[in-house]
Amino acid sequence: MSLTLDLAGRVAVVTGGTRGVGAGIARAFLQAGAEVVVCARRPPDAPVTADGRTARYHPLDLRRPDAVRDFFPTVAADHGRLDCLVNNAGGTPYRPLGSTAAERHARVVELNLIAPLTASLAAYDVMREQPYGGSVLMIGSVSGTRPSPGTAAYGAAKAGLDHLARTMAVEWAPKVRVNTLVLGMARTELTTLHYGDADGVAAVEATVPLGRLAEPAEIGDACVFLASGRAGYVSGASLLVHGGGERPAFLDAATVNHPKEP
Repeated sequence: MSLTLDLAGRVAVVTGGTRGVGAGIARAFLQAGAEVVVCARRPPDAPVTADGRTARYHPLDLRRPDAVRDFFPTVAADHGRLDCLVNNAGGTPYRPLGSTAAERHARVVELNLIAPLTASLAAYDVMREQPYGGSVLMIGSVSGTRPSPGTAAYGAAKAGLDHLARTMAVEWAPKVRVNTLVLGMARTELTTLHYGDADGVAAVEATVPLGRLAEPAEIGDACVFLASGRAGYVSGASLLVHGGGERPAFLDAATVNHPKEP
């Protein structure tokens, strides 16, 4: 039996869905047949499209709780339902802990943890009234599973996001499923800003067991699976989408020659 992920008739919201990974997620939902609403503070440079279909853009500052609470009932009223929320919006500048005041780090936590909590609560208020419930997806990061020098507040927020999702999955069952995708490095418009020129990107890719960065479309495919009925018994899970993780640094630093597997 082939695996068919058909989300025709479903309605999905992707926060920060106007570029990068978020746009890749939005396109994957469009390709699966869903109606897609993307929200961000600024409109996309070009409409987010796939297979001749276009995501609807809605301006929204996720750090304004009143606006967020008004947004999700509006989506449900416009489209007749709300099936999936993908909490993708987030990010951080490089900022060592001792370089600035705690208030600056707190803003990173606000964007990457408090904003998804606010959005999830607002979406839940809509989904729990629907006979078919809904699904919430958190976009986490490997930064939340290991030390994250230079982005400590971001890593702490992502760790909290994963824990939050697990608790939501328990409290909101059986109507609403909640899962997390734990992402590694992805190729986006900002790749060279983060990793440098082509040689720098290649050097970074060499640290990934699969030998390359993730494509946004691959992350989108994982989201579509978790939102679909094929994942109907998956809730409270953390799906690792990181190309195999990171090779432990001690293996390269050790002077002992470890024999390879035959």
